[in-house]
Amino acid sequence: MRWVCIVFPQLALDAVLRQRSDPDEPLALLSGPPQRRVLQAVNESAKALGLRPGQSMSAAQALSKAFACADYDGAHVEHWQQFLAAWAYGFSSQVSVHFPRTVLFEIESSLGLFGPWPQFEARLRAELTALGFRHRLVAAPNPLAARILANAHDGLAVADDQALRALLGRMSVERIGLASTAASALSRMGLRTLSQVQALPRQTLARRFEAQVLKHIDTLLGERPLALAFYLPPDRFDVRIELNFDVQSHQALLFPLRRLTGDLSTFLVGRDCGVQRFDLHLEHAGLADSVIKVGLLSAERDPLMLFELARGRLEQVQVEAPVRGFRLVAQDLPSFVAQRRELFDERPQQSLPWEQLRERLRARLGDEAVQGLGFQGDHRPECAWQASAPSQVAAVLGDVQRPGWLLTEPLPVNEGAARILMGPERIESGWWDGADVRRDYYLIETRAGAKGWAYRGVGDSGPLWLQGWFA
Repeated sequence: MRWVCIVFPQLALDAVLRQRSDPDEPLALLSGPPQRRVLQAVNESAKALGLRPGQSMSAAQALSKAFACADYDGAHVEHWQQFLAAWAYGFSSQVSVHFPRTVLFEIESSLGLFGPWPQFEARLRAELTALGFRHRLVAAPNPLAARILANAHDGLAVADDQALRALLGRMSVERIGLASTAASALSRMGLRTLSQVQALPRQTLARRFEAQVLKHIDTLLGERPLALAFYLPPDRFDVRIELNFDVQSHQALLFPLRRLTGDLSTFLVGRDCGVQRFDLHLEHAGLADSVIKVGLLSAERDPLMLFELARGRLEQVQVEAPVRGFRLVAQDLPSFVAQRRELFDERPQQSLPWEQLRERLRARLGDEAVQGLGFQGDHRPECAWQASAPSQVAAVLGDVQRPGWLLTEPLPVNEGAARILMGPERIESGWWDGADVRRDYYLIETRAGAKGWAYRGVGDSGPLWLQGWFA
């Protein structure tokens, strides 16, 4: 087996930066009691001002006051680790968050689907960069070795157990994950590397050290399995963004909305499902949340479609009070069936798929403004059509030709303005509801080349009446 370990060295900082419209703004994460606030992490712009982790807030403000602050929250870090596990679940069914700020997952069974390792690695890195998380990535034959090697390497891929043993044998005993007391004791004995420790008789190590030392070395070399609790995706998505200032315009809410819908799409892809309904919560100070309900006709997970649909709903709502926080909650997560397309899609680049256009129109015009057409069992054209849900597929009439556009009222056809291509087709129906019709229908073509459907009453000698046009 082969395992991938992805370490996120600045997970807390990246989680805050990705929620800001200007990630290059100097930012510091603070921890500690109110009496003595300490800088826990700083971004590159803050480092350029002279700020460093471990500084007190007063010392940092003495250097510069041109930086933003946010609280360091351990629960927040755990939440984003779970989010990244949901992302990794799209590549493997064996995902673990056994180590802090780390995601482990098995990839041996995934290489056949995602391609050879260099291609797979490039995809992982591209997606993590797009999500806004800095990372180090290592592949190794067992999960513990991958985690230990990720402390010192980035981009390393160990092919087999033999190469792993040679690589680990050169590592310092202080870098292989042993307890500090055991590592110090081995170092004082003159044992600097793991290979030197391995050269000692096991009985000697067992007498001088706790059993955990040998267990750790055996697990590191792949001779003992590491007990891992595997990640299971939750049944709901609930993510909140704290805004930096009071917001009262729709435009200022678009950036957090795009981030939230993008995260929802990532979650859905990893869970291999779609979303059909979700709620947007606009949080106000001292007031109840404004809840915007977003519904789709079918399960979707495309980030652009989710954003456009949510944007259309959001812009229809009047923001009555300043918004302090933005939250997206999705609980209706049905299975997702990907759209089947032709091998050579000739759709123009600027056009939209029907599903995306349908949802955009519903978001802009309202749910009742977009309808589909269906058939009912009646031969009279004016009674055969009926409104239906836009997601339903209309029945097929076979070889019977019927116009797709019926006029509200039939119009007379001027003599000589059209010629008859086919007909007559007689329709006699409606005696049961008092609207009996007896008509002979003809397929006609105008001088401009348009084709229509016209009729004349049985026994009448008057003009034809145009009732509809063919597409």
